[in-house]
Amino acid sequence: MHNIIYLRILLFFMRTAHTIIFLSVLILFASCNGYEKVLKSDDINYKLTRANNYYDKRQYQKANGVYQSLLPVMKGTKDFELLYYKYAYTAFYLKDYLAASYHFKNFTDYFPSSKDADEAEYMHAYCLFKESPKFSLDQTNTYKAMEAMQSYINMHPASKRVPEANNLMMQMRNKLELKDADAAKLYYNIGHFKAASVAYKLMLENYPESSNADFYQFMTMQSNYNFATASIKEKQEERLSNAAADYDELKSSYPQSKYLSEAVKIKTQIQNNLNKLRNEHQ
Repeated sequence: MHNIIYLRILLFFMRTAHTIIFLSVLILFASCNGYEKVLKSDDINYKLTRANNYYDKRQYQKANGVYQSLLPVMKGTKDFELLYYKYAYTAFYLKDYLAASYHFKNFTDYFPSSKDADEAEYMHAYCLFKESPKFSLDQTNTYKAMEAMQSYINMHPASKRVPEANNLMMQMRNKLELKDADAAKLYYNIGHFKAASVAYKLMLENYPESSNADFYQFMTMQSNYNFATASIKEKQEERLSNAAADYDELKSSYPQSKYLSEAVKIKTQIQNNLNKLRNEHQ
């Protein structure tokens, strides 16, 4: 008796499971079939309505496909501006940032007087920002994003988006600073002290407001000191003097630097070496 009941229950659940699977497949097929029907339709108004519905429902992949099919036939019509605006955003929401950046830039070229032109120009730069990689990788996209963002700031100084644009610029500058600092550190670690001193000096020129500026000055001094001590004797006095000048700059420009105590020790070594060399010349 119990076995019969068990079998009936099992059959019920099997039929239910099959029904659910069948309905799911049917719904999926109907959905795909509906989208394909929209794409193949020759009714422009119908396609535009369906594309906007997809967009409103956040079905951006479908909206993108239908909008794309409408671009050639709707260019120059009264509805093209809004269509292209939404088309650019579908690429953005799909995280195709290079395509989105391209289309937002095109939007500003097509519709320079649009109420959305300011936004589109910002989005062009923002999409490039989204393509900016981590600092250890090639920073070509970061430079492109900074150029576009600075252009936006210059062209729209009163825009409500300028504070955010400035914040993004700061993030990108910090990324470039990290990359440059990493390169300078590598030169120092592998014993290329002359290259390291040049690299750290450039850090000071390129990032004068950096919170690490005193460290860059300290490392310029230390790199020049190591370069001097590794040089032939005829070159040491001049190069030690350069390192001493770097110390004076550190003390003068960053009197509260936490690196001063270590710098004082190096300055003492520099002076001892200079005194020794000068005594030998007498």
